[in-house]
Amino acid sequence: MKMRHLIIWVALATGACSTSVPPSVHSGPVAAASGCATPAVRIYFDFEGAPLSRCVINGEREFTLLVAPEHAPPINPSPWYAFRYEAGQGAPVTVHLDYLVGDHRYAPKWSDGSTDRQLEVELSQDGKRASLVLPVGNARVSAQEVLDTRWHGRAMDRWQSGGAKRTVLGRSLDGRPVEALTLGSESAGRLVVLLGRQHPPEVSGAVAMEAFVNRIVERLAEDPGLAERHRFLVVPLLNPDGVARGHWRANRGGRDLNRDWGIFSQPETAAVKRWLDINSSRAAPMAMVDFHSTRSNLFYVQGEEETGPLEEAFLKGWLGDLEGALEGYDFTIERRNANPGSGTSKNWFHETYDIPAYTYEVGDETDRAATRAAARRFADGFLAALDTMATSDAN
Repeated sequence: MKMRHLIIWVALATGACSTSVPPSVHSGPVAAASGCATPAVRIYFDFEGAPLSRCVINGEREFTLLVAPEHAPPINPSPWYAFRYEAGQGAPVTVHLDYLVGDHRYAPKWSDGSTDRQLEVELSQDGKRASLVLPVGNARVSAQEVLDTRWHGRAMDRWQSGGAKRTVLGRSLDGRPVEALTLGSESAGRLVVLLGRQHPPEVSGAVAMEAFVNRIVERLAEDPGLAERHRFLVVPLLNPDGVARGHWRANRGGRDLNRDWGIFSQPETAAVKRWLDINSSRAAPMAMVDFHSTRSNLFYVQGEEETGPLEEAFLKGWLGDLEGALEGYDFTIERRNANPGSGTSKNWFHETYDIPAYTYEVGDETDRAATRAAARRFADGFLAALDTMATSDAN
């Protein structure tokens, strides 16, 4: 990273309220993080999911947003941005996204409340600047569709109305609830853990998890015996502060939660661990799936040398017949050996409970309808594999 960019990134990440940027980086006044305005255009960062970016006014209808992470340069940068604007009649508005860390990853999503579309961008040769041309009017622009804490709350409401029990596992550093649902009978002897949204920008993974859990709720209602056999702990929004604040990867404490398993230094992961300590004696964990997003559709699974016949049979029973069989949704299975102490949920659950533990990754730009349809098929296969594994254990 160039030194001048490092200086600016430190100011942004620590919340320093600078009102100017060295002229060698940008020209024009720099607005406070709450937004910026000219007589013709106003830009705001006043909704959940909008990070407090710095905004440079280049001209009456031209702006630059400085895009930086909330903490030290993260693993696997997910350069998130989100803002809304109001532009009166006249020429279109030009907004440049200048990435102080990482480079452009997400195609901008534009919404005026009634129409949603993806915007084209002009990229600099090094990928550090993306330029957008915005139509006049009032609209929101974001790296991915904004699925805020309210979106997750509505999903929880639906699942609760379907018979799930809702509980608060703990509180985030900002005091937001870390909520979970339990599905199935409390007397069931087997527990499945489903986790989501450890990393705020990973929206396509949240879309998949919603559809996956929707299908499980339906199947439990259709088959009471399934609810007697298996209990589910569902934590769809593990990082509520990061989602609300528009973080790239970390929680309010500046920690990547998917590097905190086994350490449990943060209240969100510690809350899940506390629940497991209390309840796992009654229902032993038998499988875990953690939903994420990356640049393509894939599943991270354990290496062959780390799994026994039962785990291999579970993986084949769940995903084996679906490879190449889902319309509009190709995926790969990637084996990764456990790295003790790495702090990922996949490795911690596998090491701690000796169970199948997977990371379910959805491509950033994978078609959302195909994502939902595939997730429902994956849920059906997952339930079948659970029953097969339970039968094998019993024998």
